[in-house]
Amino acid sequence: MAERKMSEAASGAKIPIPAPSFPTHNSPRVWFLTSSLSPLAVRLIRLLLAHGDYVAAGLPPHEIEDEERSAEFRELINECKSSRKDREGWKDRIRGIRCDGRVMGQCGAAVAEAVEVFGRIDILLCCTSEAVVGTVEEMSTNAATQNLVRDQFEIIFFSQVNFIKATLPLLREKHTGHMIILTGIGGHIGTPGMPMYSASTWALEGYCDSLAYEIAPFNIKLTIVQPNKEISVLTNKITFAPQLPQYESSNNPAPGLRDILANVLNLHHETRINDPYRPSSSKKNKIVSRYPRLPSEARDRLVMETVHALTAIGGHENPPARHIVGYEGVNSVKEKLKTVSEELEDFVEVSCAVDIFKSDVGRAALSGAKVDAHAVQPGAGPSN
Repeated sequence: MAERKMSEAASGAKIPIPAPSFPTHNSPRVWFLTSSLSPLAVRLIRLLLAHGDYVAAGLPPHEIEDEERSAEFRELINECKSSRKDREGWKDRIRGIRCDGRVMGQCGAAVAEAVEVFGRIDILLCCTSEAVVGTVEEMSTNAATQNLVRDQFEIIFFSQVNFIKATLPLLREKHTGHMIILTGIGGHIGTPGMPMYSASTWALEGYCDSLAYEIAPFNIKLTIVQPNKEISVLTNKITFAPQLPQYESSNNPAPGLRDILANVLNLHHETRINDPYRPSSSKKNKIVSRYPRLPSEARDRLVMETVHALTAIGGHENPPARHIVGYEGVNSVKEKLKTVSEELEDFVEVSCAVDIFKSDVGRAALSGAKVDAHAVQPGAGPSN
């Protein structure tokens, strides 16, 4: 299924793209994007500016200095500065801010600059992502691969936590705001061959699940948006740890995503990992990083569904706590929850056998009956 989806995404086949929808609001909103150079972020910014919103665009230094990675964003900035009638006023409503999210001081300075320019921040979109590919054992072979584990958590978890911490006091003070965390269904389902990517995503989602309760009294909303994993993986940097022969597809089919991603990268001559015409260029024993290069139409096909979900949810008066984008993602999460539920039922007697006191709740778990949790008094002791 994943191979089919990624092949379709890379093919660039044309699909109809519906018009975006936005929640009703009385004035333009101010967005802060933690990373603005991905194909998804660029397309989102274009829609936000067309709608009349303001955008503080975070620019990671190591990405903005990459000419190919930053090409679409630079093209957008040139559009904003052009004399096109349909781009009038855009240049005054976007501010690019160089910031390394891994450095807390830079995050605080970036948030302060956005407030100085636009007066406030209404919506924080945490959309920073990179993917490290390698099994648990492959990530443990030497100091370099072990550092990839730290790098994965620095990018996906700590950098976005830094932006949240920098923004939270401002939203709490004005008693309103919306935090959107863009992750993926990897936050529900582990991915063989990408354990550290899954682990860092789960860590971020667990952090935000707790945070949502803490900030609710301040009228700050938080939404976790989960598109399919290929959305974030194929639109951001992919790093491959050296492969061990025991985990090659001929010996172990479980971590097959490595081959799928390599095939996508090999479609473009400048991102090719294993060049069959140049055997000496094999990278099997080296750490290799690439930004996937997909045709523009393929990028549209890949990200626009998620872009439209973000425009519809951002700043909504009553946004969902968690939003899964796309039928395939919904179906995958349903299957995972079904499996968890079935296993829970299979071992429910073992689970409840450890209870010291036999309560109404325990008996209901064993019988499958419903119980009114409010009617159960904490500390009531054993029931007869």
